[in-house]
Parts: sequence; structure tokens; C-alpha cells
Amino acid sequence: MPKYYCDYCDTYLTHDSPSVRKTHCTGRKHKDNVKFYYQKWMEEQAQHLIDATTAAFKAGKIANNPFAQAGKGVAIPPPAQLTMGQRPAGPGAPGMLPPGGPVPPMMMGPHGPMPPMMGMRPPMMGMMPMGPMAPGPMGPVRPPVMNGPQMKS
Repeated sequence: MPKYYCDYCDTYLTHDSPSVRKTHCTGRKHKDNVKFYYQKWMEEQAQHLIDATTAAFKAGKIANNPFAQAGKGVAIPPPAQLTMGQRPAGPGAPGMLPPGGPVPPMMMGPHGPMPPMMGMRPPMMGMMPMGPMAPGPMGPVRPPVMNGPQMKS
């Protein structure tokens, strides 16, 4: 019976079957080897980019720093999480939370942003409203009709 070779782990499995491969691929050692392989690959790619940029700069192909401001030196762009609408802490208390704890994210209402209400979670994006009044593929749901025996008074 042919054996299965795992390139990440540099080992042969006992034989090639879906159950043996699944057991091997869900193991901790295999997952660690895969993570290490791609981490090493990513570091090599980053080092190659750094080397190519350095060589281009030394050859004079890169004339100036694209992040430099006139007379101020280097302007480093803000981190990604600050470009998504958040602001850094104020000058009086760097890194401190506002009084009362962290501010929950705002939800979009019909007339613009609105604060979240206690006990409610923000709506899931892409989901249709659920419930008896939500129109589905066949229209709104009507209440059930009682056709059972009626009592006369």
C-alpha cells in the first residue's frame, strides 16, 4: 500500500487513507509545523522586500521618502485601528479610558448614528429581519385563524 508523505512534517504516514491523513493533519505537531513553515516563508518575503528596497535606495531609484513632510522629518502614518474612526486618547491622559469605562460602538439608525441600548446587541450585517411582522419570501405572516368549535353564550 502506498505511503503518504507530509512535506510540512518531513515524515511518512503509515499508509495513505483519508482517516490517517485527517488524524495527522488535525494533530498539534502538524499544525505547529505548518504555522512555522508559513511564518518562515513570510519572513523570507519581508526580508526580500527590505533588501530590494535598500538596493533601490542605494542605486538612487528612490529619491525621497514618501512620508516626509517639509521641514518636519518623517511623518509615520497612523496605525490601522486609528484609521477606522477611532481617536487616540486625549493629551491629558494618554492611554486612559474615559470615566465610566470603554465607550461602546455606535449603531446606525434611520436618522444617523445612535447609541446602543442596554441589553441589545448590534444587528448582524446581511441578515434579514426575523419575526411575525418581517416580510419573508412569501410576504408578511398573518395571525392564525381559529376554526375550532365555538361556544354560544
